[in-house]
Amino acid sequence: MVNSVTNLGRSGVFDWLIQRVTAYVLALYTVFLLGFMVTTDVNYETWSSLFDQTWFRIFSLLALLSIGAHAWVGLWTVTTDYIKAMGPRFLVQAACGLTMFVYVVWGIQILWGL
Repeated sequence: MVNSVTNLGRSGVFDWLIQRVTAYVLALYTVFLLGFMVTTDVNYETWSSLFDQTWFRIFSLLALLSIGAHAWVGLWTVTTDYIKAMGPRFLVQAACGLTMFVYVVWGIQILWGL
């Protein structure tokens, strides 16, 4: 089996597993938020009290990290499939990786007030 240095996982099976697990996490997070919005009169106080709970911050952090991992595996796959030249592919992957890193760090700062 050939291992690639540029992908997140150690093999295609590991990348596939990351995609599936993160998709479930994101689906659960979406369903929870939709259910919360449908069953609750959402205003600043209820929204703030939801995010003040540690379990929801952890759930949100898990969703944020899942978005980063899911996006990385997906973008890595697309760029390796459609950008054959190594230089441009590296630049696109580096830009995507940097953007995802900035968004994850920014999201952590927002969630935990760091």
